[in-house]
Order: sequence, then structure tokens, then C-alpha cells
Amino acid sequence: MRDILERQQVWIYFGCVALGAVIAFAVTGTEHLEGTINPALAFMLFVTFLQVPLAEIRSGFGETRFLAALLISNFIAIPVLVFLLSQLAMDDALLRLGILMVLLTPCIDYVVTFAHLGRADARLLLTSTPILLLVQMALLPIYLAVFLGSDAAELVSMGPFFHAFAWLIVVPLVLAGAVQMWAFRTKTGQVVGKYLGLLPVPATGLVLFLVVAATVPVLGTAIDHALSALPLYIAFAIIAPLIGWSVAWAFGLRTEAARAVSFSSATRNSLVVLPLALAVPGAIPVLPAVIVTQTLVELVAELVYIRVIPMMRTR
Repeated sequence: MRDILERQQVWIYFGCVALGAVIAFAVTGTEHLEGTINPALAFMLFVTFLQVPLAEIRSGFGETRFLAALLISNFIAIPVLVFLLSQLAMDDALLRLGILMVLLTPCIDYVVTFAHLGRADARLLLTSTPILLLVQMALLPIYLAVFLGSDAAELVSMGPFFHAFAWLIVVPLVLAGAVQMWAFRTKTGQVVGKYLGLLPVPATGLVLFLVVAATVPVLGTAIDHALSALPLYIAFAIIAPLIGWSVAWAFGLRTEAARAVSFSSATRNSLVVLPLALAVPGAIPVLPAVIVTQTLVELVAELVYIRVIPMMRTR
């Protein structure tokens, strides 16, 4: 069942987005679903983190060349690309904030599945995901301050930001670690962990449905913001995997590891960063619209990646 859900996850996500849009147009008052987004996100992140081998974080440091290529691509090369693309966006602080938040944060969840489908070394990505999560959360406020300057100080209130980070990132992460320890020690924990392992794709679909259903009724001028970000996201989807591949090639990684860096460089953490974006005063409707637009572009791009990236070889 889990394999089926993961293989069909792109279509499940598109279906949830379409269903959310249809219901938003057909039923009045769906904007009030906004209050359900954060609990759904917390649950999604909890079951997602369960799939990340948190106890193996130290083993991620063992693959030094891969880890170096992964970190340099995601946190040096890609931020340069993101900064350049953000300069092409229209002069709107919230729009640029949304673009930066979503493009500066590498994915830690479904990228592993797509990497596997694209004949990359998904194991390396899986053991590196805790490191990616910790580094991006540490660096994101710094990047925002550098790229946005005074605008970041006005838009990002650190109190709500840290509150969202604590309840929607740290708490699910700690709970996931506790369940993993329970599963390691008892058969009951193993059974619970097994059934919870079926839920990441449905939980992600639920979040997409709620975000779209709650956002569509109040889109207003956010449609213009989303459409203006669209070409930047398409450009990112084309250039980012090539940057990842180039960095991996420079580090002399084997083919499967290089593909993993390419997938990671191109796949962003839109649904994990969403709760942090919603903590920004006046975030709705602009930030959710801008972030969900990137998700839709990315899902289409992943269908291309899993066919094109397997053709790439380092030797």
C-alpha cells in the first residue's frame, strides 16, 4: 500500500489541489478552513519525520564528499541563483519573501521518493535529511535578512516565527524521534510505526487540499503575485538540477550520488516552510498563493526529472 501511494503521489497531490479548488468555488466560507492548516501541517510533518532515520544523523556525516557537495549546492550555489531570480520579481516585499522562503529551503521528504524513482542514491539523501533540515532552519533567517534587508525586519516577526518553528517543526520532530525509539524497542511500537508510515502521502494531500480551499476564496490580488512568480519558478526548475549536477561532478561523485544532489538542489521544502510563512503578519493570501504555485510547478518538474536525470552520468 505504501509503495502504491508513493508511486502515485504526484497524481494524488494534483487531485487534492483540484478538489480543494472545486470545493472553494462551489462552497462558501471555505476560507475559515485556515484554522485547520497548522494542525494538519504539524501532523504531516510528524509522519514525514518518522520516515527520516533520525538516529542515523551521525552516519550522514560519514559520506563527507557527498555531504559537502549537497551543502555547497543547496546553501551556496542555489542561494546565488535564488537571489538573482528574486531580483527579477516585481517590487513587492511579500512576493519576494515568499519566493525566497520557498526556494532557499531544500526538501526533506518526498525528494527521497522522487530520487529513488530517478535512479539516484535515495539512501544518501535519506540519511542527510536531518542535516538539511537543521542547516536550512539555521540559515533561512540569515538569508532573508541579507537578501531583503530592512524589508525582512518589517515582515518577519521573530516571535511568531520561532513559535511556529517550535510547534510545527521541533515538536513533531521530537515526537517522531520518540516513536522511532519506541519502534526500536517494542513490537507494538513497530506496528504503530508501520501504520503511521502509510500516512505521509495522504497527510500531504490533506494539507494541499486545505491550503487551496482556504486560500482560493481570498486570493484577490494574490493571483497577480502568483502569476508573476510563475516564470521564476520555471527558470529555477530548469537551472537548479543542472547546478546540483555540476557541483556533484566537481566533487567527483559517482553517478547515483550526483543524481541525488541534483534532485535535492531542484526540490524545495514548500510545505515545511509554509507554517513559517503563515506566521508572517498579513501573510494571507499572498504567501500561501506564492508558495503553493511553486509546489505545483515542482510537481510537474518532478515528472520530467525522473525521466531525464537517469540519463545523466558522471563517467
